[in-house]
Amino acid sequence: MKSEENEKRYNAQQLKESLEDDILNGRLAPGGRLDPEELGRAFKVSRTPVREAIQQLVASGLVTVSPKKGTFVTQVSIEQLIEMFEVMAELEGMCGRLAARRILPEELSALQEALGRCESAAQAGDPDEYYHENEIFHQCIYSASHNDFLATEARQLKQRLSPYRRLQLQVRHRMLASLAEHREIVKALEAGDALQAEQSLRGHVLIQGERFGDFVASVRRFSANTGVAADRGAATTD
Repeated sequence: MKSEENEKRYNAQQLKESLEDDILNGRLAPGGRLDPEELGRAFKVSRTPVREAIQQLVASGLVTVSPKKGTFVTQVSIEQLIEMFEVMAELEGMCGRLAARRILPEELSALQEALGRCESAAQAGDPDEYYHENEIFHQCIYSASHNDFLATEARQLKQRLSPYRRLQLQVRHRMLASLAEHREIVKALEAGDALQAEQSLRGHVLIQGERFGDFVASVRRFSANTGVAADRGAATTD
């Protein structure tokens, strides 16, 4: 029974990531309808993985379910992304500040191990693997904040923004830059430097200067392929 449940979760994750890629790369256009039965046939999975994958996409904001109408790809503007990422930067900073004061030895070890796996993925030039290890890295910091409410809020917003953070990792040299920022964050947490940890995490998430231009260009390339309106503004990312 456990292996069957694990297989369903694996299928749901694979389906979710495939649909996520299709949406971000314009193969599924904003406003387009997703038919659960067609998805099940196309990916050769049962209803449960399809339902779970759609639920995850709804949580990330990429898909909207309309009662009696169906499931549709959500339309998202750069302006909306800006606002969500600005809040994400503040939540990450708060988690870092608290973690610097409260992190336990075993939690610090787990974070250091996560950093090591991020380094391996970056050295292999594998943005998908880096993305997954990056998720674990940040989850370690949320847990080490020992503030359940804050950690829950950070996780929920991070999940909603995950497709766009994943898109940003495809920008040239961003993965290596992200890794360098991870090292600075770990150094601050090892030293118990709450202010530096907060600043490092906020800076890690917040886009400034050239990074802003790279992010906007990435989203606009996506927008040009799908017809999404790309408004001007400032942005943040992971």
